[in-house]
Amino acid sequence: MTGRTLEELGLADVPRDHPLTYPGAWPAGSALLHGDRMLPLERLVYDDRVPVLAVGSNACPGQLRHKMAGSGIDSVVPMVRSRVSGLDVGVSAHVSRHGYVSASPVKSPGALRELFVIWLDRRQLAVIDAGEPNFRRAWLPAPQVRIELPDGSGLAGAYAYVNRYGVLHDGTGQPRRDAGDQRALLTELLVRSAPLRELFGVTPEEFCARARRDPGLCARGTRLFAEQKWVTESGFEAYADGQQTGSPGTGASLFPPLR
Repeated sequence: MTGRTLEELGLADVPRDHPLTYPGAWPAGSALLHGDRMLPLERLVYDDRVPVLAVGSNACPGQLRHKMAGSGIDSVVPMVRSRVSGLDVGVSAHVSRHGYVSASPVKSPGALRELFVIWLDRRQLAVIDAGEPNFRRAWLPAPQVRIELPDGSGLAGAYAYVNRYGVLHDGTGQPRRDAGDQRALLTELLVRSAPLRELFGVTPEEFCARARRDPGLCARGTRLFAEQKWVTESGFEAYADGQQTGSPGTGASLFPPLR
């Protein structure tokens, strides 16, 4: 089968290796990620898996493949492009050790976005949990967050990863919207803050390189966001308070029932 590999589809790049490409390339539509190929979906709902709403690089097949392969997992990942209301994509108030400032969900009753729901089994969920140390996995229920699948049906809810440090605001106290352009975001942040430039340099390339070399510097950058009063709540903190990460299948991380 040709024309289905990640390389052929332009989906192979890994933002963890190339941080200025974050959040990475997303598929044009719903598909089944199987190794390095994107195959047609046979269904939209997987009762033996849980839905996870991807707002950043978890919707990038190259990044997903990289994460799973690193843990020796080669099972398929269904990716369903969906219409999501009540939620928007904001900017995390932390500097990732991978060299970028990542996306995070924010509560926004009037928002409507097209995002991917990825359906994960227990092992896959554990991998994603372990790779999100700055986030808490939260179950976001309908009707607070509505997820409409391509056939018009809806989900009872989905998991999402809520940033532990909050999100950056837009200057008015409201969460800023992530435009999906990492270079533009880092350029703006560096222009706004002399202390940030002292830590990370004056260009996005310098920012990424320094962050990737020094986890301690990333932590200092995260603290600086708060010190400069750039941070606000995402609005989803209450949903994350009862959740735990890293050990799916126990306690609060048991799979919730789907309708």
